[in-house]
Amino acid sequence: MTGWEKYAWGGRRLSCSSGRRDGPELRGCRRPWTWPAAVRVATMIPWVLLACALPCAADPLLAAFARRDFQKGSPQLICSMPGPQGPPGPPGAPGPSGMVGRMGFPGRDGQDGQDGDRGETGEEGSPGRTGNRGKPGPKGKAGAIGRAGPRGPKGVSGAPGKHGTPGKKGPKGKKGEPGLPGPCSCGSSHAKSAFSVAVTKSYPRERLPIKFDKILMNEGGHYNASSGKFVCGVPGIYYFTYDITLANKHLAIGLVHNGQYRIRTFDANTGNHDVASGSTILALRQGDEVWLQIFYSEQNGLFYDPYWTDSLFTGFLIYADQDNPSEV
Repeated sequence: MTGWEKYAWGGRRLSCSSGRRDGPELRGCRRPWTWPAAVRVATMIPWVLLACALPCAADPLLAAFARRDFQKGSPQLICSMPGPQGPPGPPGAPGPSGMVGRMGFPGRDGQDGQDGDRGETGEEGSPGRTGNRGKPGPKGKAGAIGRAGPRGPKGVSGAPGKHGTPGKKGPKGKKGEPGLPGPCSCGSSHAKSAFSVAVTKSYPRERLPIKFDKILMNEGGHYNASSGKFVCGVPGIYYFTYDITLANKHLAIGLVHNGQYRIRTFDANTGNHDVASGSTILALRQGDEVWLQIFYSEQNGLFYDPYWTDSLFTGFLIYADQDNPSEV
C-alpha cells in the first residue's frame, strides 16, 4: 500500500479476502471505509485542484511580466476564460509594395452616354482652293420649241452669181399619153365662176368654216365672205386648192363638200414656219357648198402676218355641165 492509501485509510491495511469485510469495499476487493477517511479525502480535493491550476496561472503571469504590462492594483483572474476582444490597436506602418499583378481581362462596354449640348458655331473658315473642273455631263433632252420671234429686217441683196455652163442635151423622151378631152365650147363662154380669197386672222376655231375675208377675186360672186363658203352657181367640174401658212402649232385642215370631208391634210409644227397645201377636183351641182375647216382640236396652227405671209383658198370652174351650158 502506498503512502496515500495509508493516509486515506488511516494506516489500516485492506483485506481483499473473499470471505469477510469490515466496512465499505470496492468492486473486486474488500476495503474498509470509515468516516475519518472520507473527511481526509474531502480536504485533499481543493489542494489537488490548486496544484492543477498553478501551471495554468503561471503562464499568463510570466507573459505579463515579460511584456511589462502588469499593473499593480488591477484585478487579475488566474486561469479564467478569455475576456472580450479589446479595441483595435493603431494601424501599423505600411508594408512594402507588392509585385504588379497580371493585367485583367477587358471589361464590358458601357452604355452610350447622352448627347452633349450643341456647341457654339465656329468662325467661318477661309475658302478652299478651286477644285479641278469636272467632266461635262450628258447632253440633256431638247427643250420645247419656242414661239417664232418677230420678223427681222430685210438683208442686203447679194451679188448675182455667174451663169453656169449649159448642160448636155438629154435624150428624147417617150411619147406621152393622150390628155383629157377639152371643155365644150357650146355657150360656155357665158358661164364663169372663180374665186381666190385670204384670211386676216390667225388660229381659227375648230370644226367651223374658216372665214377667208380678204377677197382677191370673186368672179360670179359665188363665194360668201361672211360665211366662208363657196356656193355653186354653175353646175360643172371645179378645181379647188389651198395654201395655208402654219406656225407655233400643228395644223389639221380639210376641204368639206356639203358637210363631208373630201380631203384632209396634216402638217406638224417643226419650230419654223411651214406651208400646208392640198388640191382636188369636184363635180358640183347647183347650190352645193364647199369650205375649209380645222378637223382636230388644238391643231389650228393657221398663221397670218400682214407683212410677209398669206393663207389662200382658191377655186374655179373647169367646164360647165353640157345639160345646162347657159346657166349662170
